[in-house]
Amino acid sequence: MTDAAQPPTPPSTSSSAAQPPAPPPASSATAVPGVLLPAGAGREAPAAQGEAPERAPSDPAGPRSEAPERTASASGTTGGGGLLVVGDVVTDVVALHSAPVAAGTDTAADIALRPGGSGANTACWAAHLGADTRLLTRLGYDSSEWHTAELVRAGVRPYAQVDPAHPTAVVIAMVDATGERSMLTNRGAGGRISPADWDDAFLDGVALLHLSGYTFFTEPGLGLARLAMERATAAGIAISVDPASTGPLREFGVERFLDESAPARLIIPNRDEALVLIGVPEPERAAELLSERYGTAVVKLGSKGALSASGGRIVATAEGVPVHALDTTGAGDAFAAGYLTARLNGDGEAAALRAGCQAGAECVALVGGRPRYGLEVHRLYPIHAD
Repeated sequence: MTDAAQPPTPPSTSSSAAQPPAPPPASSATAVPGVLLPAGAGREAPAAQGEAPERAPSDPAGPRSEAPERTASASGTTGGGGLLVVGDVVTDVVALHSAPVAAGTDTAADIALRPGGSGANTACWAAHLGADTRLLTRLGYDSSEWHTAELVRAGVRPYAQVDPAHPTAVVIAMVDATGERSMLTNRGAGGRISPADWDDAFLDGVALLHLSGYTFFTEPGLGLARLAMERATAAGIAISVDPASTGPLREFGVERFLDESAPARLIIPNRDEALVLIGVPEPERAAELLSERYGTAVVKLGSKGALSASGGRIVATAEGVPVHALDTTGAGDAFAAGYLTARLNGDGEAAALRAGCQAGAECVALVGGRPRYGLEVHRLYPIHAD
């Protein structure tokens, strides 16, 4: 396939974002100056859909100027621009077991704590790949400093409130010998992100808003997604969405999700999510039909690669990258980061698919859903180390 027919790409921005702040000191309290905001600090949800929220007196990105004018280049590509991810941060407990889990008794496993979360994973991989990346999220009282430090180390600028009453989301991922995982999830503080967490200033210097589907699956998060997309649309900023997971999609309602995410011009589901969303048995046809609704649909096919459709037809495909899969946690998040970063850099559709596949392959070779920073691939580390 060729990439002659390009999907809509996020427009460029004329200003660069501020550098990520330094990691918070170990002795920090609930609010980490310049990074974290205590829940409700100086922010209120807008009273009406068209009313801008108040800005906190101390914003995590420092002093703000008016949002720059955003115009597309002659080629239709961006040549740069910031990425704002809205999504979850999770404490991942990863259990690698070679034998089937035995009911009612012990099963031997290697167990590791990892920072994770679909939105945070995408943000970290995008920053790792060179994108100017910010993450809007909500952290819990139990581990906010650790998670913030990990985000900053990855090069992400976090916009986060600390929930004083709920812990950070936790996922127990049981990973078998093939790298496939089963998950037990407590969304914790992440399930309580809301319009009160939003500030229009978060869009300064941003060319693309990317939403994790998990944001849609609770009522306060849905309100935030609506607000963020409204503000991005008004500012001429492109929007992409990752549907996240088939179970929550079905529970939320497929048609409802399609309607709520309609402002996005790009959707990035995996194969199973694409089939659930559109109700056909072939991922190629699902991509074509989804692209008629969104403009562009990129379907992740795991080890078989990925394909892209624009305006109702397949425009590019990419083969999977051969790799020994140690843990598939976060592979789709890494793919999204690779693809989006390439498009922000002005790459064509086929090249962006290849970049997504490469990032996904790098991810499955690691334990956990984030890039490692100088660690050996198999090293397992606890929350207080590294």
